[in-house]
Amino acid sequence: MAGFYNTVEISASALSAERLAMDVIANNIANANTTRTPQGGAFKRQLIVFSQTPGAPAAADNGFPAFGTNGSAFSPDSNETPPNVEGVQALGIVNDNSPDRLVFDPGNPEADARGYVHYPNVQIVKEMVDMMAASRAYEANVAVIAETKSMSTASLGLLQS
Repeated sequence: MAGFYNTVEISASALSAERLAMDVIANNIANANTTRTPQGGAFKRQLIVFSQTPGAPAAADNGFPAFGTNGSAFSPDSNETPPNVEGVQALGIVNDNSPDRLVFDPGNPEADARGYVHYPNVQIVKEMVDMMAASRAYEANVAVIAETKSMSTASLGLLQS
């Protein structure tokens, strides 16, 4: 049963991370035309940084092979430590330092000395693609939890018969 709980915990951590990613993407879209922030300058697109959560070795109890740093299946006979796969965590939110989108509009009060307005480095199409990917990852993890629940219910049914 420990494998079932680990599966749910791993998927739950991914749900939290993907929800945060969707919030960050929504914030980027909401600020796509914000030319002045309290910090000064145009809004900067934000990115979320994910990391693997430290935990037990991958091959410990799930029966599937772990993969080493070279991409091949982990061998217990090697000197390499098996990777940890106990979920995902958000390390933080960072600003995308790509250049602002410049639009020539000398009549705009936000224009610089050359007549350009600095708009955020947010591309709506890219944000929508990222939102779809995060949404699908979220849905996939919901499906994993539902299937794990179904499998554990079936396992308990086998034990009762």
